Amino acid sequence: MAAAVATKTAWKLQEITAHSSNVSSLVLGKSSGRLLATGGDDCRVNIWSINKPNCIMSLTGHTTPVESVKINTNEELIVAGSQSGSIRIWDLEAAKILRTLMGHKANICSLDFHPFGGFVASGSMDTNIKLWDVRRKGCVFRYKGHTQAVRCLRFSPDGKWLASSADDHTVKLWDLAAGKIMFEFTGHTGPVNVVEFHPNEYLLASGSSDRTVRFWDLEKFQVVSCVEEEATPVRCVLFNPDGCCLYAGCHDTLRVYGWEPERCFDVVLVNWGKVADLSICNNQLIGVSFTQSTVSSFVVDLSRVTKCGPGTRGLIRDDKPLTQPLPAGSSLRRIYDRPTTTCSKPQRMKHNSESERRSPSSEDDREDKESTAEIQNTEDYNEIFQPKNPITRTPPNKSEPFPAPPEDEPMVAKEASRLSQVADIPTPLPSQENQPDPIQRSPIASSTPKTKVEPSVIPAARNEPIGLKASDFLPAVNNQNLAEIVDEEAMSQIRKGHETMCVVLTSRHKNLDTVRAVWSTGDIKTSVDSAVAINDLSVMVDLLNIVNQKASLWKLDLCTVILPQIEKLLQSKYESYVQTGCTSLKLILQRFLPLITDILAAPPSVGVDISREERLHKCRLCYKQLKNISNIIKNKSGLSGRHGSAFRELHLLMAVLE
Repeated sequence: MAAAVATKTAWKLQEITAHSSNVSSLVLGKSSGRLLATGGDDCRVNIWSINKPNCIMSLTGHTTPVESVKINTNEELIVAGSQSGSIRIWDLEAAKILRTLMGHKANICSLDFHPFGGFVASGSMDTNIKLWDVRRKGCVFRYKGHTQAVRCLRFSPDGKWLASSADDHTVKLWDLAAGKIMFEFTGHTGPVNVVEFHPNEYLLASGSSDRTVRFWDLEKFQVVSCVEEEATPVRCVLFNPDGCCLYAGCHDTLRVYGWEPERCFDVVLVNWGKVADLSICNNQLIGVSFTQSTVSSFVVDLSRVTKCGPGTRGLIRDDKPLTQPLPAGSSLRRIYDRPTTTCSKPQRMKHNSESERRSPSSEDDREDKESTAEIQNTEDYNEIFQPKNPITRTPPNKSEPFPAPPEDEPMVAKEASRLSQVADIPTPLPSQENQPDPIQRSPIASSTPKTKVEPSVIPAARNEPIGLKASDFLPAVNNQNLAEIVDEEAMSQIRKGHETMCVVLTSRHKNLDTVRAVWSTGDIKTSVDSAVAINDLSVMVDLLNIVNQKASLWKLDLCTVILPQIEKLLQSKYESYVQTGCTSLKLILQRFLPLITDILAAPPSVGVDISREERLHKCRLCYKQLKNISNIIKNKSGLSGRHGSAFRELHLLMAVLE
């Protein structure tokens, strides 16, 4: 019974609807751990206080989706980069735009504030890194070296270096004073999603999609250790404030690592999905994740997490002996030299100064006027951003930790035991504190009514079927008294909708058999015609997934039949359907678009050429269908994420149609 009243190690704190459209980026403030900024496809940046349901402030001005956001150390400034490559900086205390920076040619993927001076670094999909002087509103230097999108930027604690990671599998270290690269770290076999400096030592950590975390020595420029235990890509990393360990945010888990030797101290199940950012406050780790327009926050009690010592949960190297931990205050590497004084935030310079005197009709001034800060919640804004006196400001550093919910209720524990007996399965042990409980649901704060709306686009990879509720498989509870479980009632709940699903799957199997029978005759065109006649997009998707694997099967007359089906797939609400449609359309454009344009542009032939006339007719039909599809591609090219990139690539391929 003692386990029933124990507190949890990790729990969901809050779930909010952050934007009117999909969320594309979010970041936590590292000073208080309570400030959250979200960027969305609605071109807005919204400011939130963790565990409060209402938006504090909404920042407007960007004209394309916000791809990256960052809050400075003092939580007074916020910078946001957009899909078009523009960057805007807002002063949160004054609630107004501070600077607009233009120069990148593609999406802004990463941003970071310099720890002491008024500088901002930006990394883009155009592979360039730029260092901006916020006060002078200009680019100080451009660092070139990466060959793919720059996913993360971090200034060193002493402000002398800049670390960058990119999709080209490399981590680079730049010397800010010399304006050149110091070293390139190679070893990752996948895109490097995040880098982080140790708070004290010359040590750098990097997390990658290759499911590893690597630690790099910044004195010897070599790898210290490599953690290879990850089961999923590493999305974010964060050193403990005293530098004793590293927290790695992976899919649904938090892992705690040491590096000399490499070892895993602890693994905590959090169920936060694809976690986007981490921060630490009051010995609690805060993690945030997003799915479509919803943002969720989670708490991990670090007092219940193993961070050091010989009692690890598993060595990464099987036969490598553990070394004794170093005494407090000691280090194997050099310590950062920090300046004795730090610079304040950038001065709010007047726009009519000699260095910035320009025509009032200039583009940047017009953009600044269009950028506004809409204060949604005046009380929260005054509490958080308005200083109470010239020295201290809120939120205070001594804020209270978030209370942990009870792990289990006695009544729920009894019911779980009884369900286990009925289902003839063993009762879970009380020590399994991190296992998901299908009966108990922690309270969720939300700024919208609790009626769940099905997403407009159903993702291909999801944890549960759309519209299926776990409560349908549990007995009903009336008046807080648990009803008796009867075998017939339990079976009826489990079989709810079973017959309908069987009919759907049987029909689909029959249709696929029909298409396969026609395919066996060797006539691909006839099998595609039969799939179109069935008028079932699921069958067409299955067929295209096979045809896409062998480009030699494609012919011009096949394109005339498939293009109308691709138009339907691109407008489907199912992510897998859209993905298949994009793949097929890309293949058609690469193989047949030059042929179609050349034939249509050729002068008319002399005499009668029936085969040429047939080919010309097919090309005209394909051209007309591609023109219709190009309008859909153009409208969807502004989306973020993987689909947005696919649609933008298709839009470039179809530029000749315009």
